[in-house]
Order: sequence, then C-alpha cells, then structure tokens
Amino acid sequence: MAIRKTVQEPESKLYRSISEVSEMLDVKAHVLRYWETQFSMLRPKKNRAGNRMYRPDEVRMLLRIKELLYERRYTIAGARRTLLDDRKLDEPQVEIAFSEADRKLVLIEVKEELKSLLARLRRDREPVAANER
Repeated sequence: MAIRKTVQEPESKLYRSISEVSEMLDVKAHVLRYWETQFSMLRPKKNRAGNRMYRPDEVRMLLRIKELLYERRYTIAGARRTLLDDRKLDEPQVEIAFSEADRKLVLIEVKEELKSLLARLRRDREPVAANER
C-alpha cells in the first residue's frame, strides 16, 4: 500500500524545514536553494545550526513560484517580474498628507474638544465635592 502525500496548508505551522517544504512542493531541496538566489523576495530565516526555516508566507511564495515556473512555463526572469508586479498590486502605497492648514484645523478642533471634556468633568465633580463637606 502506497502512502499518499497531501499538500498541507502553509499556515498550519509557524516554521518548516527545507525538507518539509521540499516534500510539500514535490521539488528537491537544491531547487529551493536555487530559487533563493533568483528571487530576492525569498529569504528564509536560518536557525542556530544554519538550517533554513520557512514561514507560511514564504511557503505560499514558493507555491506561487512553482506554479509560474512549472505549470505556466514562465522563465525565471518572467516569474520574478510577475511576482514583483503582484507585490505592487497587493500593497499599494497610500500617501496620507495633511496640508499645514488642515493640521492646524485638526489641532484646534482637538484642543476645543479637550476643553469641553475638562469643563464637563469639572461640572460633574462639583456636586460630589459639595456633598462631601
């Protein structure tokens, strides 16, 4: 009876060794090490012994690399370009900028609100202080 390998979810463990990832992806460990040299965004941590430890996001990236190279038949350069483009789409840069006038208006509003809260706290405290005498 043959034991059938199943692909586990990348998130099921915090770190995976290169042999585990190699089995999951059904590629040799030297292929994973080669991909590290070709894809700059792929940088697994190494433990004290110097063994590579892959996090779930790196395993997902490896799955994507394998799909691009083996199933879609991309070249290394094409896969690299696609991954970089995907990253740009996934993480759009958002610029949050306030003009100096906006900043001053916000500060004035915050200051007024704080004054209002302080006045309310003082009002609420007065009857308690009068009853304590």
